[in-house]
Amino acid sequence: MSEEQRPEIGFEHDDFDFTTLEDELRVDELCQSLLKHFYQHLQLSGRSPQQASDLAYAVDFYLRDYVLDFSRQNVMRPQPGIIKRFAANWFITHTLDPEMAMLERHLEGIREFYRYLHGRHFISREELTWLEQEAAQPDYYRQRIESFLAIYGDGYVDWEAECPLKS
Repeated sequence: MSEEQRPEIGFEHDDFDFTTLEDELRVDELCQSLLKHFYQHLQLSGRSPQQASDLAYAVDFYLRDYVLDFSRQNVMRPQPGIIKRFAANWFITHTLDPEMAMLERHLEGIREFYRYLHGRHFISREELTWLEQEAAQPDYYRQRIESFLAIYGDGYVDWEAECPLKS
């Protein structure tokens, strides 16, 4: 795809910083706009409208519900462990019936999203590398889902301690 085909996005890293509720609402709107650009990028890259929609939806859940609302982080400044905590804990505890197939769809979208941000020079090659490594742990995430579903008694405390939500 040529540079001329890529829709221009006018965001800066600092645009996604927030401290007040008003800031958070503004950043949420920016995330929606960013996700629309991502959706268009996926289509221009050869994904069908349905595939692009599925991936953008998966990233929307990750970005707006987890990174922004729960983790309170700037979406343009990913921190080590962000995907691991999402996939190995938050997704599992915030999904009615966590299953690996659904998590894999989210992880695919998340990988594509960070590749998109890297292609737009929002994240470095180094950041992309460790983000992709965090996303590429399906056996570990499968084990986390299975062990969560098998919890009984006071087992949650030990389960959560293996991969705490807060670093």
